[in-house]
Amino acid sequence: MGCDTIQVKMPAQLNQIDGIIFPGGESTAMGLIGTHNGIWTELQHTVLKRKLPTWGTCAGMVLLTERCVGTSAVIENGQSLIGGLDVLVCRNYFGSQVSSFELPTPAPPLPGDSHSSELGESYPGVFIRAPAILLAGSGVEVLGKVIAKPCRQAAATLQDLDKKIALGETVITMSVVDALHRETGVPRTAEKDVSVSDVQPPSKGLSLPGAAEGSDAREVICVVKKDNILCTAFHPELTNDRRWHEYFLNMVRQSLDEGK
Repeated sequence: MGCDTIQVKMPAQLNQIDGIIFPGGESTAMGLIGTHNGIWTELQHTVLKRKLPTWGTCAGMVLLTERCVGTSAVIENGQSLIGGLDVLVCRNYFGSQVSSFELPTPAPPLPGDSHSSELGESYPGVFIRAPAILLAGSGVEVLGKVIAKPCRQAAATLQDLDKKIALGETVITMSVVDALHRETGVPRTAEKDVSVSDVQPPSKGLSLPGAAEGSDAREVICVVKKDNILCTAFHPELTNDRRWHEYFLNMVRQSLDEGK
């Protein structure tokens, strides 16, 4: 596609690139490894301070969010995040690995129009143990949504969160030291507390593999962009459709042009 790529394994390599992609995988393991080898702080600086064009897919999307529910119970203090996107994401919303599926999603926007998909066409979204964005904050462009039921685990997580909020409990949906304490060292509380019931379930939904019976489908967000950060809940690299790749490369080219 007219670009060179490298696998970034060491902090020094971050100075050799014009854009970075956080791939799918296991976000908990990524956080543990990144924190252990010292690259985590450099990644935060690269994404949040240098404003390097950044694309997160699936687990990579989870890492770039500010708020996360459904994190691994075995990780003390929750999921380790890089942050940058003011969104609330639910890990594994669509189910386990065996519940993977393909679903039509909105195509990338036309050049110069952040809200118009190319010729109204859809894009083949491959969802593998995928997260979903429930709420997006101000300044976050929502580029794609799908209607889907949460899997059993995600449904239980959301129901538990709603119950706690209904009882007036303080719910910190962002539970990671990296993201919580990045600026001031003080955990954010009330201003970040949200109710997932703000996302109203539509009148009808898709019956997806692994969907929880009796759980209403929700209109969830699968693609977002803010400034230098693009995130997709699905895996564009597993299709022959390169439109999202071209969209990200255009972000990189624009960044290089602005830096001249």
